[in-house]
Amino acid sequence: MRKSVVIDCFPDSVKKYRLGYAIVAVDVIRATTSAITVAALGGRCFAVASVKDAMRLKAKLNNPLLAGELGGELAPGFDINNSPVELASRTYLGKPVILLSSSGTRLIHEAKACDVVYLACFRNHRYTASDLRDRYARVAVIGAGSRNEFRKEDQMCCAWIARDLARMGYVPENRRTAELIERWSMEGPEAALIGKSADYLRKSGQTKDLEFILTHINDLRSAYVMKGSEVSV
Repeated sequence: MRKSVVIDCFPDSVKKYRLGYAIVAVDVIRATTSAITVAALGGRCFAVASVKDAMRLKAKLNNPLLAGELGGELAPGFDINNSPVELASRTYLGKPVILLSSSGTRLIHEAKACDVVYLACFRNHRYTASDLRDRYARVAVIGAGSRNEFRKEDQMCCAWIARDLARMGYVPENRRTAELIERWSMEGPEAALIGKSADYLRKSGQTKDLEFILTHINDLRSAYVMKGSEVSV
């Protein structure tokens, strides 16, 4: 059986992989990091595509926490930003979390129609690749993107997953995938510091999230998948 992997970007690209692919959604700064952090602590996390969807879901859950941003700013009517550091606080344990981001949760939402949707970030990229091995013949690793750009940290995470799959016998489906694997395979997570997303976190005083992301590397040995709108281990 020929096994293959492809790297792509942006929510709109998902429709190309609706049939026959396992999707891996990546938004390192910050949606998939936030969602995985909640699930790793035993919490419930629901990813939504819009404020309207969030408010609709809020009415169905018991005292949920709304965590989200639009354009980097706190989403209207939300309790906290899309912050893995704040979500890791014990203050919020026990509350279901409704998560919204500019592009990451929209990517997750678009992928719901696919056969299976994994979530990955720096915390679990290695285990994600390991869990995919031999379960699925075709894998699409998709970065969320931001402001029409495939951000460096997402390129890195996507490339690391694709690299590990390639070592397990998966063939890159196109030249771009092969080039991204080659570009980022040997880079460490600190390379994300030169990206625009990291720069935004510094300028907006959200350096604790940046520090969290860059100091939690493969510390989780779990694969996280979507069951409807909810993150599941």
